[in-house]
Amino acid sequence: MTAKVSPVAHTPGIRRRTGLLTAAGALALVTVAACGSGGGGTGGGSRDAFHPVKQTGGALTVWVDSSRMPAAKLYQQQHPSVKLNIVSYDGDANGSNYLRTKVSLFNRTRKGWPDVVFSTQNNETTWAVDAGFTAPLNKGLIPASTLSGWAKGANDPCTVNGTLYCLRNDLAQTVLWYDAPLMKQWGYQVPQTWEQYQALGQKVAAEHPGYLVGSAGDSWAPELYMWSSKCGANQITGPKALKVDTTGPNCTRMASLLDTLIKNKTMSLSSVFSSDFDKNQAGKILMLPGPSWFGGALFQGTFKTPAHRIAVAPMPKWSAEADTTAGNVGGGTWLMSAHSTNLKAAADFLTWVTTSDDYQGKLAPGYPAYAPVAKDWLAAQSSSGYFADDIAAPLQAAANQVWPGWGYGQFSQEAVWAATVTPKLTAGQSIVSLLPAWKSSIVNYARSNGYKVTE
Repeated sequence: MTAKVSPVAHTPGIRRRTGLLTAAGALALVTVAACGSGGGGTGGGSRDAFHPVKQTGGALTVWVDSSRMPAAKLYQQQHPSVKLNIVSYDGDANGSNYLRTKVSLFNRTRKGWPDVVFSTQNNETTWAVDAGFTAPLNKGLIPASTLSGWAKGANDPCTVNGTLYCLRNDLAQTVLWYDAPLMKQWGYQVPQTWEQYQALGQKVAAEHPGYLVGSAGDSWAPELYMWSSKCGANQITGPKALKVDTTGPNCTRMASLLDTLIKNKTMSLSSVFSSDFDKNQAGKILMLPGPSWFGGALFQGTFKTPAHRIAVAPMPKWSAEADTTAGNVGGGTWLMSAHSTNLKAAADFLTWVTTSDDYQGKLAPGYPAYAPVAKDWLAAQSSSGYFADDIAAPLQAAANQVWPGWGYGQFSQEAVWAATVTPKLTAGQSIVSLLPAWKSSIVNYARSNGYKVTE
């Protein structure tokens, strides 16, 4: 059965073929330690222990967004004996907080909680643990041998005081997308450092005006550029503690680079999903730093860039640093309800949907967070014949290069940037000049959400 509870927001992606392999997890129904604070009542998390409600079995209710609907339907197809109620909702897209609002209602009425839910947000544990909604997964619900398969740091947003409360569905690690034939035609080398990247941007401005080496026009610009530069704007130091430094050298170096390229017009200030960009700039991209999903969702899907043009390289690094660091723009999480009366079935679904080669390897629109099936996902991209060369190596490397110093708070950094920086940036002010205002806005947002802030 499929129900719908709110307008569904579409997450960009490319649908891949389905297969026949099922991966399911084991479950130990025991009383296990957990670290979330109380607030959910029966079956909810408590600061000392998780006590499952009476296990009566029955139908499994799963909430998904439109892009995860094929996953739920494939699970039902492969598990016909499981009675599954599939509910479509917006996936908390754009920070709608629909899930949090509904859980608050369910906590008051003592009924209605879904067994498993997908969210496009990576920060749901910031409220769901305190609300007693999400079950501790690494305390007997899912085997450690399964949990060890996630990419390095992938489940950090799901971990509170050592306890795992959700599973990352997909990664959105950043890489450098570029037009391979154009780069070769013009005799340019793919930049390995940010200094080379800026120099190439200045060369493109002089030799091929109108062409782009990047875009800073979306609300996720700080996650793309500032995060990969190790800017300390969003350092979560505790469950309700944040350190903010937007004017340090790691921030100013990237802000200065962006200002230079914005000024010479090789860095766009239009959203890559806007009609203006699609009409006037999509056909003039030489390079575009972006997340792993740009390849299918943006170039192949939105821009309709012809095949055999787009290639991938690692994000540039700063010349003074030994290693490359990446940012992250998106990805989603799966949560299992602490109120479920069918934890065994819920754990089986949760394990399958995050680790199954049939879904994650061959059908999922985004780069799987579960590393073993990421190889099959990459093979599917390669077999499509769309990309100019093999995209596997840079994407696999970037999955382990996401800088861990950028946290997942209860407030949205994208909303902060969009409200504070974007309007003034489009009005002609520089990013460097806006760094103090950005800091003040982050501090205000954080404190309004109950964070203790260190500046």
